[in-house]
This record gives sequence, C-alpha cells and structure tokens, in this order.
Amino acid sequence: MDPSAGKAKYDVKKEERELYAPGRSFTLVEVPPQRFLAVDGHGNPNTSPEYSDAVQALYAVAYSLKFTAKRSLGQDSVVAPLEGLWRAENPDVFVQGNKDSWDWTMLIRQPEWITPKMATAAAMDVRAKKNLDAAAGIRWLALHEGLSVQLLHIGSYDDEAPVLARLHHEFMPANQLEFNGDHHEIYLSDPRRTAPEKLRTILRQPVRRK
Repeated sequence: MDPSAGKAKYDVKKEERELYAPGRSFTLVEVPPQRFLAVDGHGNPNTSPEYSDAVQALYAVAYSLKFTAKRSLGQDSVVAPLEGLWRAENPDVFVQGNKDSWDWTMLIRQPEWITPKMATAAAMDVRAKKNLDAAAGIRWLALHEGLSVQLLHIGSYDDEAPVLARLHHEFMPANQLEFNGDHHEIYLSDPRRTAPEKLRTILRQPVRRK
C-alpha cells in the first residue's frame, strides 16, 4: 500500500506564496533559510551545452528524490520550479545582457524531509543508470538570503535588462539598499511550452540597508 495515499502533495509554491507569487512591482520580502539541489557552471545559458546538461541532470535527481521519498517516507511533493543564481564581477553585465561572462548556479528547492545524504545517493544513482555525467556535479546548498527585493517579470528573458536597470539604479538607491548576494531568478514557466512574451519569472535580489 502506498504510504502517501490520501495525503495532499506538498507544493512549496502554495505553502510559501509570498515568495513564489509576487506582484509586478518591486517588493521587499524576508527569505528564510532554504535547501536546494545545486549545480554550477559558466557561460550563456542559451548556447552552452554545459547548461542544458546540468539542468537535465538536476531535474533527473529531483524526480528521483521525489519518488524515493514517496516510496520510503510516505511524503509526496510537487517538484519545485527551476531557480538560478547568476553572478559576475560587475552587476552591470546583467543590465547589458552580456551572458557569455555569467557564472551560474541552477537550483531546485527541496522539502524538509530530503537530506544531503539522500541527495548524494540520488545523484550517484542517476549518473550510473541514466549516463548523465553532469549529475556528478550536483551538490547540496543551504541558502539564507534574508532581506530581498523581488517582483514578477512577464516576458522574454532577454527583456529583463530594463527591469534590472530600474532595480539597480532607481529602487535600490531610493530605498538606501545595496547588494547582498547573487541575482536570483525563479522560473515559473516552461520555456519549451510557453511563448516568450508570456514567460513568468520571479526576479529576486538579496539586499542590505546602507
């Protein structure tokens, strides 16, 4: 008998709506400690095979953990959306759209019952059974961003630059805020099935008060 039968699936987007359902205006939020599967890389996500391989492996491990937890722990969940941390020596590259110089960490959030040991085992299993070498680079990441600015962006990823320019050069200075972490994006839409002008992406920037 399925131990999860009759239980509602855990969905972080519904449990933490203040973090996953923002409005279209810049809003300050307090982001609590979170735990992720993570994989690191460099370069333009639109053209880099490293990026597509990493995301494929990340999803494979996330689904492996989902099914393991359902089977052995009686805990079922909706796999969380793909997220990304983006960094560069100069934050202006995000405004300029110079994607070749970006470093990235792609993420999938994990519920509290998933442990680092389970994640390591799942990554090893995926690499062996599905021949996904990128799974070897998947790691566990505990992240506490704290005070952050975020909003919902609707449209192409390439149209984010003007929004980020307003964030960096208008909203943050006007509110006496400075950078306190990597630029963070949460992808609520599947780009394979969604028109670019309808893509829904949360843009988040950890900040601190000056």
